[in-house]
Amino acid sequence: MKREPRLQFTDEERAAPELKKAVKKADKVATKADKAQAKIPKATVVKKERGFDPATGKVRTNLRFEEVDKKKPPSKLTHAVQDAPGNAVLTQFHREIRESEDDNVGVESAHKLEEAAEGTGRLAQSSHRSHQLKPYRAASAAEAELEKANLHALYQKAQMESPTSNPISKWQQKQAIKRQYAAAKSGKTAETTKKTAEAAATTAEKAAEKAKEAGQFVWRHKKGFAIAAGLFLTLAFFLNSFSSCSVMLEGIGSGIAGSTYAAQDSDMQGAEAAYCAMEDALQDYLDNYESTHDYDEYHYDLASIGHDPYVLISILSALHPGEWTLEEVQETLQMLFDKQYTLTEEVVTEVRYRTETRTDSAGNDYEVDVPYNYYICTVTLENFDLSHVPVYIMDEEQLGMYATYMSTLGNRPDLFTGSEYIGRYGEGSYTDYDIPPEALEDEVFAAMIAEAEKYLGYPYVWGGSSPETSFDCSGFVSWVINHSGWNVGRLGAQGLYNICTPVSPANARPGDLVFFVGTYDTPGVSHVGIYVGDGMMIHAGDPISYTNLNSSYWQAHFYSYGRLPRP
Repeated sequence: MKREPRLQFTDEERAAPELKKAVKKADKVATKADKAQAKIPKATVVKKERGFDPATGKVRTNLRFEEVDKKKPPSKLTHAVQDAPGNAVLTQFHREIRESEDDNVGVESAHKLEEAAEGTGRLAQSSHRSHQLKPYRAASAAEAELEKANLHALYQKAQMESPTSNPISKWQQKQAIKRQYAAAKSGKTAETTKKTAEAAATTAEKAAEKAKEAGQFVWRHKKGFAIAAGLFLTLAFFLNSFSSCSVMLEGIGSGIAGSTYAAQDSDMQGAEAAYCAMEDALQDYLDNYESTHDYDEYHYDLASIGHDPYVLISILSALHPGEWTLEEVQETLQMLFDKQYTLTEEVVTEVRYRTETRTDSAGNDYEVDVPYNYYICTVTLENFDLSHVPVYIMDEEQLGMYATYMSTLGNRPDLFTGSEYIGRYGEGSYTDYDIPPEALEDEVFAAMIAEAEKYLGYPYVWGGSSPETSFDCSGFVSWVINHSGWNVGRLGAQGLYNICTPVSPANARPGDLVFFVGTYDTPGVSHVGIYVGDGMMIHAGDPISYTNLNSSYWQAHFYSYGRLPRP
């Protein structure tokens, strides 16, 4: 049975709050696995060692006795005997067992007992077999539990040393650790592993030096993302290779593969076509509404119908990891459609009067007001932008995967050439800006910019509030100021405005926040950025970028500057 390794942790790692619980669990489960392994029956095996006797000049063979675990008895003996006609199957079965007897006297003994017991009845044999297998089952279960505990400890260690403030999601990191864990326990000796790690570490260090500058391009564009993913994994490999509990992370291929759509083109294009068909049916229903309904008056408040195909495919890929098919995502397509579009039909009934001419018994005409029901129908269609849906239906890992796919367009910019995102993410897709050195003399502002610029090029994700999920405007500003000396929690744009002191444009200075209204349909402040001076701000656009406040768009929506209390 392949043994799971007992991870060795340093005193510093054991004391780390992030690792303490996981390390304790791994140690406890490892002890349990050792005890289960000790209960497996032992067998004495004869090993031959050949040597040279210089006195006689002859080669001689020495015998050495070694205690090893007994091989696990074949688990399907009873089933094979029951299903096989006659003794021919039994004879063949015993022949197969004898082939392994030379290496393990324990198997030979068990085999002799089985041959003697076969004539006494199958029920007794089955009970005996179950008893024989019990310690092996217990050991196997303990090893499985230990593998799970080891992986959790290694993941916590990776999170502590390389927090996921990078485009590679926790999901990708977990998968990389699982694969490398399996490779690391596949059979190398400790010395071989150590030498390999040292050699790899040297290579990784050189690669890291060359890639240091490229690593700052995380999530900005496809090429930058691939380089950053490789840098992250290489650095993690370098940092972990000297650690006593190191299991090396996946290489650069994992980062690229993890940001690439896995589904076939036909399924992705089929999903897009299916969603468009639902939108077309909705549009047709609205276009012909009056011909299919019978009301007296109609009012319409209709949002436009449409979505971006990359948003749709990124959502599907995040919700259905791996290679999904059109058939598998049919229910998800309907769920997304129902969340994006809300159609309401409100009918108000009014009692109105019309004048009718009637004739009395004497033949005289007269007029009378006759009441009748008048039906007024108001049709409202709300389009809750599909890109706003993910935060409401995904956990953090899925949201991180969605952001990753959007930042790279699944590495398939050729898939939907009409998308507005084509060209938005790519080489030079965000606007950079060199802040004057004198502005950075303010240590608080310098800290804000150092944090904010880490995320240049990250995609805009509605509701996003961390590097793992990417950001929306208020999530980005909240994160930056919380990591630059403040502690305000996660606030919306209006909430950030409420904690600021309004300042005039003439008195605005680098580090102030700048607020806007009407950038989308919401009451109050709708957008926020960080003012950096000279009419520029850094904000969560799409992607996170610097932008000029003097443009007609920002001037039309400008509301106020606001100054945070000094931390």
